[in-house]
Amino acid sequence: MSEPKPRHAVFLDRDGTIAEEVGYLNHLSRFQVYPFSAGAIRRLNDAGLPVVVVTNQSGVGRGFFPDELVHRVHERMIAELAAGGARVDAIYYCPHSTADDCACRKPRPGMMVRAAREHRLAVRGSWVVGDRYGDMEMAHATGCRSILVLSGYGRGEYEWHRGNWKRQPSHVAENLEAAVEIILKESR
Repeated sequence: MSEPKPRHAVFLDRDGTIAEEVGYLNHLSRFQVYPFSAGAIRRLNDAGLPVVVVTNQSGVGRGFFPDELVHRVHERMIAELAAGGARVDAIYYCPHSTADDCACRKPRPGMMVRAAREHRLAVRGSWVVGDRYGDMEMAHATGCRSILVLSGYGRGEYEWHRGNWKRQPSHVAENLEAAVEIILKESR
């Protein structure tokens, strides 16, 4: 028997995409999932698309908050999404600062490559959804389709900086809910 073919996935940024962007999330009480996130992710689940969260959390490496807080935030996110009938297949985060020059910090694709290896995913042709141009750069570097959401930092990034971008996102959407609509339409 042959191995199953790797599946395309949807790689989601966390802050500004699934949950409100608050800068360095240094306390659990500041974490707020957007009200539309569970429904949007549930639609991806129903379509059979793996959902993987990839997030930079340099506050750990900078000493702003402990690694334990990131785990507690992810536990809360999983619980809140589950209450809305949604699930994520995996979560990867980079605790390093830019100065660490690691392979996992977005826009580098280390988290995606690891997820692909561990979950038999095809990176090329998958989707990346995020609110920062670094998310789009990661998508471009790996052959993914990209959607910049205007939630979080997205609107400011798009309005003030898009003229300087080497390459534009595949799509721009108001938020994760609208991004999922694009993904599902193009996946039919």
